[in-house]
Amino acid sequence: MYRAVISATKDKMNKTVEFFKKDMQSLRAGRANPQILDRITVDYYGTATPLKQMGNIMSPEPRLLTIALWDTKAIPMVEKAILKSDLGLNPSNDGRLIRLVVPELNEERRKELTKIVRKGAEEAKVAVRGMRRDAIEQIKKLKKDSSITEDDQRKAEDEMQKATDAIIKDIDKIAADKEKEIMEI
Repeated sequence: MYRAVISATKDKMNKTVEFFKKDMQSLRAGRANPQILDRITVDYYGTATPLKQMGNIMSPEPRLLTIALWDTKAIPMVEKAILKSDLGLNPSNDGRLIRLVVPELNEERRKELTKIVRKGAEEAKVAVRGMRRDAIEQIKKLKKDSSITEDDQRKAEDEMQKATDAIIKDIDKIAADKEKEIMEI
């Protein structure tokens, strides 16, 4: 009975880790990576459209991103969205292609990015702990309803704690790797 609760909670926790990992990939670390534009949405004729759905984003050089839009009339809208984002990139275009030169990160910006990484890691950990709390409440309810024994309750709570510790360790490793990547010159 309690195994279903633990299994469902572990799945939710793993999804949280995957979301955190994807969020960290979109952080700029000094190299041109098309994924840094994943969070940008463009007001395309009154509809919020993800930039990656509007054209091809490529990285032909280590410090350059190019965006080839399918509708060249949308270039001003895309430039405006990029300027409004927190990426700190200045777009330039030649009428067909938008170029984004990814500048070298200075020390101050690197420290800001590591703070963002730590904040994201803490939010992910809080979410995981909340899931653990909910699972333990469900397990206690099963015990109260006499669906499981007290020994099963203890075993389930221990198993839930071990799973939580493992997930938090994964989150810490992802955050540490990203911080190392950001601080690398």
